[in-house]
Amino acid sequence: MDRMEQMPQPDRRLVEELARVTRETVREELREQTRKQRRTALLYAASGATALYAGAAVALAVGLALALGLPDWAAALVTAAVLGVAAYLLRNAARPHAGKPGHTAGGDAPGAPPSGLGTAYPPMPAAPPAADEAGPAAPRQDDVDPEARERE
Repeated sequence: MDRMEQMPQPDRRLVEELARVTRETVREELREQTRKQRRTALLYAASGATALYAGAAVALAVGLALALGLPDWAAALVTAAVLGVAAYLLRNAARPHAGKPGHTAGGDAPGAPPSGLGTAYPPMPAAPPAADEAGPAAPRQDDVDPEARERE
């Protein structure tokens, strides 16, 4: 049996009304937050587009200033080279370097598992084992005879 069916009629109506008001209040609050987030996203997009045009205007001004002392093609080439170097430096600043000590290609491994027990990974030997320590060699692809399986 349902809990609502066990309640007296006035209590049941009160619970239904309270649930309806709660749903409407939550919906209205979510609408308001969404409106604010849309406005913020629109302002960020407009800011980015404006900054892009400002950067283009600065690049044009640099090119025109260089054109006073250089041929036009050389001024444009110097401006493009400066922008290319700036883009390269910004890209390198944005991503982690593989050459940093303690950095691995896939990210840094955790020092210990989340449980706090032991190490996260088994220790790796510093160098591969010597040929005499390795035991029997694994068969190579050339050593395997596919017809031998069928004969067995």
